Amino acid sequence: MFKAYVALPHQRPAPAVIVIQEIFGINPEMREKCNELARQGFIAVCPDLFWRMEPGVQLTDKTEEEWKRAFQFFQDFDINKGIEDLRATAHVFKGHADCTGNVGCVGYCLGGKLAYLMAARSSIDCSVSYYGVGLGDLLGEAPLIKKPLMLHVAEKDEYVRDAEQKKIKDALKKYQNIKIHSYPGVNHAFARGGGVNYDLEAAIKANDRTFVFLKSNLKLAMAA
Repeated sequence: MFKAYVALPHQRPAPAVIVIQEIFGINPEMREKCNELARQGFIAVCPDLFWRMEPGVQLTDKTEEEWKRAFQFFQDFDINKGIEDLRATAHVFKGHADCTGNVGCVGYCLGGKLAYLMAARSSIDCSVSYYGVGLGDLLGEAPLIKKPLMLHVAEKDEYVRDAEQKKIKDALKKYQNIKIHSYPGVNHAFARGGGVNYDLEAAIKANDRTFVFLKSNLKLAMAA
């Protein structure tokens, strides 16, 4: 059994958004993203996906030691088990008394990869992927995506180079339910508040697009 950080909006019932962690665990940045979604009117839940390796991981991008630990968690992480945990989270909140029954997800980095896979491998209502890694190897799953998916792509992403970005955009542009936003001049994790690559302008633009997308597809207005 795994734990999760949950932030609740003032008005309930409300749609739920699963916030999918980066390689740093449920750290203050992930909790703040949940808090902001709650301020926007959503139930926000960030499940601990590293619980099988080490429950309660909280790292930052500020020290070399933390980076090494984070990358080790990334390498040891079982993607399929992670999807199982996310599907279980979606199932629980879909039937929760405080939830309208509409559930989406938003993920960052590793979480961006998992958000894409949730769009393909679950019945979640909508998904948002921020600078997801490894998507170029997962394009064969795109035909399985039936619900809305939004991708935020950092054009200077050091982990997703130009050739892979082009491959992703070329493969996904034919799907009307997949929307790709590309951000010139910014690096991976441009929306990580206080992070080494944080870009305020790009983060605000991406987050505003995300909030509109989630409110539309999760019918937030109808929950009021």
